[in-house]
Amino acid sequence: MSENPGVTSSKPFINPFLGMAIGLLAVSTAAIFIRYAQAYAPSLVIAAYRLTLASLVLAPFAIGKRRGELGSLKRKELSLALLSGFFLAIHFATWITSLEYTTVASSVVLVTTTPLWVALMAPFTLKEPLNRQILTGMALALVGGVIIGLSDTCSWAGSSLSCPDLAGVWMGNALLGDLLAVVGALAAAFYILIGRRLRAGLSLIAYIFVVYGMAAVILVLFTVIARQPLSGYPPIAYLYFLALALVPQLIGHSSFNWALRYVSASYVSIILLGEPIGSIILAYFILDEVPTTAKIFGAILILIGIYVASKNSA
Repeated sequence: MSENPGVTSSKPFINPFLGMAIGLLAVSTAAIFIRYAQAYAPSLVIAAYRLTLASLVLAPFAIGKRRGELGSLKRKELSLALLSGFFLAIHFATWITSLEYTTVASSVVLVTTTPLWVALMAPFTLKEPLNRQILTGMALALVGGVIIGLSDTCSWAGSSLSCPDLAGVWMGNALLGDLLAVVGALAAAFYILIGRRLRAGLSLIAYIFVVYGMAAVILVLFTVIARQPLSGYPPIAYLYFLALALVPQLIGHSSFNWALRYVSASYVSIILLGEPIGSIILAYFILDEVPTTAKIFGAILILIGIYVASKNSA
């Protein structure tokens, strides 16, 4: 197990890295489901349904089996859990909405800066040491993520790399989209950091029920403020909403929240960088999108970064 301060020494029923591998596969489906759902509903509505349905599925388990734990939550624990849910809502609202204003490449590159913010803040908020091994792994994974993102807008022309004028990215709505993606990355970092602290003393069901529920309430409020209808969509749209709630949210995000009890926040955030790899593979089989050489190279760098950062982390 990890030697980092705050990491519990209790033995999990499965290896944390196997759990995160399952979670990584699950969250990788999010981009596919979101792409299909956006043909029928606005981004805020998709995010609201994702968290609301996930919370409703959790409700019988949380209220039925964890009622005592939920009722005994201290004010500080409850406040932190609600704050974590707030940041989770901000993450989904800003990141998904950013895709409406800027390119997928720009959004993905900026959102994948989450591990950087986690690593920089963890020594001050969680007293988790930031060693050279984690920094190296993080740097490799971030470079890989940047390469995957740039491959969507750049191409090789002979022996040189051809990219569009960057000035266009910072004009008009593109700037708003980029800023939203950065806010999404920062929100995700706070969500992970708070979860790392709370998971040491709370069961998974109790924690995610409060956090997902809080995020759901906030996202529904966002849709009301934005005057976006929550009903009137075709049945297929609700099927995609449910798929997002069950697979990337309940299986994916919950796996990472479970792992936060056993491994450091910095490492969990780095593992999340593997999501583009899973998304590329799924897009190949489901959307017939063939990955370029650049994307494959970027995926390899991400895997190497995860390996380097994981050594002696558990």
